[in-house]
Amino acid sequence: MVNVLFSVFCSVTVSVILKLARRYAVDTTQIVVWNYPVAVCCAWLFLRPEWSPVYFGRSPWLLYGALAVLLPGIFFALSASIRYAGIVRTEVAQRLSLFIALIAAFWLFNETAEASKLAGVAVGVVGILCSIGWHQGKNQYGHNRRNWLFPLIVFFGYGIIDILFKQVAQHIGVPYTTSMLVVFCLAMVVAFAFLVYHLTVSRKRFSVHAIFWGVVLGGFNFANILFYMKAHRALPDNPSIVFTGMNVGVIALGALVGIYLFREKLSHVNKIGIILAVISVLIIAYL
Repeated sequence: MVNVLFSVFCSVTVSVILKLARRYAVDTTQIVVWNYPVAVCCAWLFLRPEWSPVYFGRSPWLLYGALAVLLPGIFFALSASIRYAGIVRTEVAQRLSLFIALIAAFWLFNETAEASKLAGVAVGVVGILCSIGWHQGKNQYGHNRRNWLFPLIVFFGYGIIDILFKQVAQHIGVPYTTSMLVVFCLAMVVAFAFLVYHLTVSRKRFSVHAIFWGVVLGGFNFANILFYMKAHRALPDNPSIVFTGMNVGVIALGALVGIYLFREKLSHVNKIGIILAVISVLIIAYL
């Protein structure tokens, strides 16, 4: 569970960085791109992956390719969702991918649906629903269709990424550290291809400030994924613990950050949802 907690902290910090970048008018698209060279360097320096020509034939290239496209693509959608829908709604949409991940845990990975886990999941679902309780009055973000489109993309995207990362972690033909490096390298290539399009076709101005922000973002993004996959490897037979703990934990911490850092208002129903989210993590982890 320690790995899950660290991953939760890093995940929320990534959203906070993107939110602050918008406040300082830094191009978040370029920030996302520059985070990948940092992730590659971190993977090489800290993981010290092995490499052998034998791994080339054993590698799950289809999984690598899917993650290489999805990681930067959904990251761009996450940034856009924070801009148009707000950090709270985006965090909730990202964590609601819990449902997709849990279906995979019970149906694809053949995990036993124990009563204690189901109880914890039920409490967590109620907590999530309470945390996004409706407020009276006009939507503060207006009625633009992007308010729901980007969170919807984030919802499905992160659900699929969760499943793919689990499959990579379970693959025994290639060392875990090697897979991490390959995925980050391929994602970096995809991200820089989009940067070229962003600067040439879309004619956006190159931002030096975005490099600094991207370095910081890359460090937390790398740590987030690293601890998340380590949690899966530590609990290979219980993916629902990682899935639920990660998603519900981010909902709880994200709400606290919203209250004290961004002064966001929460109703009594929202606060009850946060408490239920924390309780659900404890039930799933310790019962």
